[in-house]
Order: sequence, then structure tokens, then C-alpha cells
Amino acid sequence: MAAVCTHHQVLPTPASMSSINISKSSQAQLLFRSHLLNQNKPTFLTSTPHLHTTSKPQSKPHILCSQSTNPKAARRPDYIPNRISDPNYVRIFDTTLRDGEQSPGASLTSKEKLDIARQLAKLGVDIIEAGFPAASNDDFEAVKMIAKEVGNSVDKDGYVPVICGLSRCNKKDIKRAWDAVECAKRPRIHTFIATSAIHMEHKLRKTKEQVVEIARDMVSYARSLGCDDVEFSPEDAGRSDREFLYQILGEVIKAGATTLNIPDTVGYNVPSEYSQLISDIKSNTPGIENVIISTHCQNDLGLSTANTIAGASAGARQLEVTINGIGERAGNASLEEVVMTLDCRGDHVLGGLYTGINARHIYITSKMVEEYTGLHVQPHKAIVGANAFAHESGIHQDGMLKHKGTYEIISPEDIGYERSNEAGIVLGKLSGRHALKKRLEELGYELANDQLETIFWRFKAVADQKKRVTDADLRALVSDEVFQPEVVWKLHDLQVTCGTLGLSTATVKLIDADGREHVACAVGTGPVDSAYKAVDLIVKEPVILLEYSMNAVTEGIDAIATTRVLIRGENSNITTHAFTGETVQRTFSGIGAGMDIVVSSVKAYVGALNKMLGFKGSSPTKVPVERTRVSA
Repeated sequence: MAAVCTHHQVLPTPASMSSINISKSSQAQLLFRSHLLNQNKPTFLTSTPHLHTTSKPQSKPHILCSQSTNPKAARRPDYIPNRISDPNYVRIFDTTLRDGEQSPGASLTSKEKLDIARQLAKLGVDIIEAGFPAASNDDFEAVKMIAKEVGNSVDKDGYVPVICGLSRCNKKDIKRAWDAVECAKRPRIHTFIATSAIHMEHKLRKTKEQVVEIARDMVSYARSLGCDDVEFSPEDAGRSDREFLYQILGEVIKAGATTLNIPDTVGYNVPSEYSQLISDIKSNTPGIENVIISTHCQNDLGLSTANTIAGASAGARQLEVTINGIGERAGNASLEEVVMTLDCRGDHVLGGLYTGINARHIYITSKMVEEYTGLHVQPHKAIVGANAFAHESGIHQDGMLKHKGTYEIISPEDIGYERSNEAGIVLGKLSGRHALKKRLEELGYELANDQLETIFWRFKAVADQKKRVTDADLRALVSDEVFQPEVVWKLHDLQVTCGTLGLSTATVKLIDADGREHVACAVGTGPVDSAYKAVDLIVKEPVILLEYSMNAVTEGIDAIATTRVLIRGENSNITTHAFTGETVQRTFSGIGAGMDIVVSSVKAYVGALNKMLGFKGSSPTKVPVERTRVSA
């Protein structure tokens, strides 16, 4: 059977765009619609500091959360490290950039971490744990960059996030963390040591007395550096002896700790158990009234959000979470779930607890983290999953048509998700820039002019092949252009020949950061395999392909496909694991989108290579120009 030769068109770009670099740090950040930042909602006032007392009646079981009282940032108390003036205010501590990045394949470049930190500041998180500075030079520089920029960006209301660096309980780690965060307006050092019997015996190989001495001395050392905001975590507190916990926590309070984090490190506790743990610590730890109690719940049993809410009900006033619940093993408590639980039920059953989060930024922050990490959000994920506001049952659809409150306790607009095109604009091949820009703004995207121009030409290429371009198509196009690593290599052209008999061949043309063309031809067992081999001939970086997956954004044979790959270099970057201290190899993900699945696959592969090369500091200027290579 004769082979079929197919030419794969990559992107029709006008000549005037050849000089545009869409990956500039100042432009690649996603901006949320500014008019959503100042949604004024009624102010809720409490008349008593008692945890379970509220000045509002508790007889509103059927109202939508979007209609309930929500004080938001208007009530954010002034920041004092070891106390909160309003006993109902709950601080949100986001550790996406530290614990979240420990998810396999979630390696982030410094530029991506900065973009996410900026978005977290727009979201209104109180504390950003920017990383583990002692892990590597990359981590140190990323934390320092975030501290300098995001940690000094004060808004008109005086809000600026605390920038936190993690460290183990040793002077080298603590000094490294302080050097990274000290330039922030509100710097914090977060130090930890294990306290459970199994960890002390088998990992630390130290006695209780030794662990207490180390914890006390290292908290004192952190304070001696000039840091007046020190958080201490007894690792694996959920399985630690209670009396020992009270002892070590009391000692670090005397040494100067301002926040005590109580981690359920292995996700072992159930809500009633974790709630009792927080209550017991409040009742039995000397000096506890002088610090903030924090939660950190892993999701090994699927109880991280429930445990976090239970901890807040018991008196914890800092909640450690990640965007989309990403993190070590089964992940962490999800920011969106915790925040919307407090937003939805805080007035009614949680004694008036509230946060300073601007929930209108939740959806776009979720998408940014999903695209940068390459970790897809499961469709049925609460709050931000694709099916979170979908109704297929006829009975449910009938109820929704009559009143949305019949089956929705949260409106998608509450989290910044535009459910449908209210303006009635249908985008197609005759649509212009203005219509495209308007729809993108309705979806929450505000792009720089050069980004909009690039998206417009991608949109026109899709519209020429599809009668109607959907919102999902637009989101895929924006993700493919905006959420990309710094460009080292860019796919310019691709041709493949394949058939049912014989090997496939692929010719790939890549352009480096200096605008030079590199062409290679290779054979393989299929079009994707041959294309990847051709890319390898150009890039000359031996890698191992760990994962490859693809899904259609919309239905139909003309759907846009998104491809995700996960790679690891044979000489990959080494980083230090925050808790085990072991050195581990980084893995790198890439995502590509296109109506041609081979193009989508190659763009994802090139994206992953760009991210890996960015970590290694590689430059295409060091690569000799080779116009043509043919694999053996």
C-alpha cells in the first residue's frame, strides 16, 4: 500500500509578527479583568469574638452562596504575624509553588513561578510559600525574585502577601531561606522537624530531647537573623504523641515562633480526630494564645478539605492549601474547595469564618496552574472541574431552567467562570479582532496587544476549518500561546509520511531564539515517533518520554486536540526533596494544542524540551546551525 504524504500547517502568521516574542515575562502573564477586582459586597460585622457566635440569623438554608453575605477583602485585618484582630478571619497560606511543585511532572521555571505568584496576589492569598530555597539554585533565585517583585507590590488597600521560604531545622537551610525572602515587605521563614515516633526513630534517629533542642535552637536562630515572622511545623503531627507535641510546641513558642502549623503529613487523620487534635493543642500548649494555629492536610484518604475545615472550626486561623489540590502523593487540601466552603457555609454553620480571597480569580488561577504544571484537573473536580456546573439529567435540567438554585449552591460566575455567551456572539471565520477580544474578556482573559494578535491568527486558522469556534477552543488557543515556557525552540513546519506498511518519515523545521532555522528528517514506527526523533536530532538533548496523553477539547472530527507529555533528561536536573533530603531528578511537562494531532504532539514535546532547557540554562546560540540531518 502506498504511503500517504501529509503537510502539516503550523500557524499562519503575518510577516509583521515575526519579531514578536510572546514569551516575555512581562507579557506572558495572564491578567484578569480589572473590573472584577472590586466587586463590593455587604460588610458582615460580628459583635463578639466567640468562635460560634454570629450577628446574623442562621436560618438561610436555601439561598445561593453567591447571594450570601461575604465580607471579602474589605474586612481583611491588618497583618500582625502572631495574632489576628478579628477572630473570625482565616488566613490562606498557599503552598502551590512549594508542596504543589512536588507533584511528579510539575516542575516550574522561575518565570512560571513568578507568573503564578502574581496571580496568587490577585487572588488575595495572605501568605505565598514561594519554595524551598535550599533545594537548588533555581529554587533560591525563584523565591528571591518573587520576594522582590510580588512581596513588594502593595495595592491601594495596603495589601501585600507574606512571602515564605521553607527550611529544614538546620542553620544552612534557615540562612538560605532568609537570604531569599528578606527583601520582601513581609518575609517569613517556615522551618520544620519530624515529631512522630516512626520518623524520629527511622529517619532522624534522634531522641525526643534532641528533637526539642534542635527545634528550639533553630527557631531562635531564625529570629536572630532579623525575621520576626517564623512558622514552625512538627512534621507528621497527626501521628505524634500528644504530650510530646505540647512540649515541643511550647518550647518553640518561647523561642519566638509566631505560627504553629499542625501537619497531617501522611493524610492519616479523619475530621473528628484532626479537630480534636487542634482543640487539644489549644487547651494544653503553654503560650498558645500568643501564636496562630495553622492546618496542613494531605489527601491520602481523600479527607484533606474536610480535615482543614474541621481544623478551622476547632480554632485554626491559618489554612495551608494549594491550587487544584496538587501536591505530594495524593495532593493537598484544595484552595478552591476550602475557600468556597467558607464562602458558602461560613455564615451558616461555621460561626462566621471568612477569608480575604477574591473568589472571582479562582477559575483563571486554576487554569494557569493546570497549564503551567501540565497536571490536568479531573472533570468532576469540585469547583473548577469541567463538569462542576454541568447538568445532564433531564430532571436536573428542568430544575435549572426554572431556578438555578435548585441544583447549584455556587454560581460559576462566583469563581470567575463564564458559563455561556450571554452576548449571543457566535465566533466564526468572519469575526474580527474586536469580537474576539470581547469574548476573551468575557472569559476572563485580558491579553497584551501582541498576544491578542497571535491568538487572532490562530483563531482565524481554526475558524477556516470549523463553522463555529467554541469557548473551549478559545481557551485551548490561549493556553497554547500564553502558558508556554521561555522559547528556546519553536516549531515552524512539519511534514510526515505514513501508511499501514513500512516506517513513517517526518521532516521537522524548528526555529531557535535567534531566528535561525534547523531542519531534520527521521524515520519511526509512526508519525509522532518519527517527528519526535527528528526533533531530537536538532535539539541534541537525550530525554526519556515518561508519559503521553491526548484529549479532544470539543466534540466532532474537527475538534482541537490537546496533548500532554512528560519527559526526563538522561542528565536531568537534580533537586533536593524538602522532607526526605534525597536528591531527585526533575521531570518536565509540555502541552500543545492544534486541530492536527501530530502538530499538537510535537508542540507539546518541544514545550517540554524548552522547559527542561530553561532549567539547564541552555541557549540555542550554542547549537551549531545544521540545515539538514537524516536519521539512520
